[in-house]
Amino acid sequence: MSWNGFVFAYLPGQREAVPAGRLSLLEAGTESLGSTFGFGTRYLQRANRIPLDPISLPINAAAGSERLYEPPAGLRLFGAVRDAAPDQWGRRVIEAKLAVSANALPESEYLLNAGDHRFGALDFRESATAPPSTGRLPTATDVRYLVEAADRIVAGEPVPEALRLIFDAGALGGARPKALVQRGARTYLAKFPRQDDGYDVPVIERACLELARQCGLEVPLTELLRLPDGRSVMLIERFDRAAIPGGAEARRHAVSALTVLGKHEQDSPASSYSELSQALGDFGVDGFVAQDRAELFGRAAFNVLISNNDDHLRNHAFIWDAVGAGWRLSPLYDVVPHPQVALERFLHLSLGPQGRVATLSNLLESHGQFGLLRSNALAVIGRVSGVVREWRSRFEALDVSPKQCDRVASAFRHPRDVGFT
Repeated sequence: MSWNGFVFAYLPGQREAVPAGRLSLLEAGTESLGSTFGFGTRYLQRANRIPLDPISLPINAAAGSERLYEPPAGLRLFGAVRDAAPDQWGRRVIEAKLAVSANALPESEYLLNAGDHRFGALDFRESATAPPSTGRLPTATDVRYLVEAADRIVAGEPVPEALRLIFDAGALGGARPKALVQRGARTYLAKFPRQDDGYDVPVIERACLELARQCGLEVPLTELLRLPDGRSVMLIERFDRAAIPGGAEARRHAVSALTVLGKHEQDSPASSYSELSQALGDFGVDGFVAQDRAELFGRAAFNVLISNNDDHLRNHAFIWDAVGAGWRLSPLYDVVPHPQVALERFLHLSLGPQGRVATLSNLLESHGQFGLLRSNALAVIGRVSGVVREWRSRFEALDVSPKQCDRVASAFRHPRDVGFT
């Protein structure tokens, strides 16, 4: 059977969404078989319209009455729809709310139940006149209750009424437990610990992000909260939201690198940083492509040095820049070290002629793919590695205990051990 609904878009700087077009999902039980989308004529007449998807639903698309679009490369969902849908953790939250088993719902139900605070600037509704879903975001002071609710969801236990505010916090992607919280006028993502973590992940992830900032990379604001039971929660500001006059927030349209490359999830391990650099050349904002490519090169070097092999295509994103009418590289997120004893290590994405081999020498050989002269590439690597070499002292300055430093120490690599002297 088919589900027919409407995609709404929050245009730049606006607090109310407008209908962008009609979405049809062909579903057989819980399986998605295909989808089509038609732009509304009125939407395409708007001067400030935004492209929903740079590959399959670009800004110059024809009106919906003239053409129905299908996802590229045999995908069953449009990339932008897939990005705005809940994934893994978000699905577990929705299932707990509706008291159903894991993966028991069709995609249309996950879309409709993801709430008003989903990733990016899209929304999904049953009709062109349907109002948005509403839900008060909890505040940072509610974090301990959110963590308790998340623990119950992880354990497969019912969430009692007193803890059900987690259902108003949005259904987001990723595998780890998390929730959205309001802090002042801005929205933050609160990332929680798990009982089976091998180290204090919120503490270490926050320290890695701050280390990346010290390397000169672009990172959202972060903060660390300590719960009464001693556990930690990391707050990271949403990069897909922007402050507007009056103390409110507007949505910024964002899509994953998986969408920008028009790929299937299973294609991610065969993809490369060079492809992301090429996408910046194809879809980037004039005057900022070189800057974004150098930033991407620096992030690849950082991932090599901290053994972050979770650098898959969903952990890179692009943000629509309305002024430049193009896509910019998003700030850095989801960066954690992976302790290991292996001498030869690999990232998720390919770096250079030696593929996924995680060495700075392999990355350096691909400098031309990032539009960098060899001397400029060496300068970026030198800047990043000079900071990461001092990771332990910098972590301790961020209140990371010696014990936690010891637990992740094997992830950090000296530049000379990865081909850089």
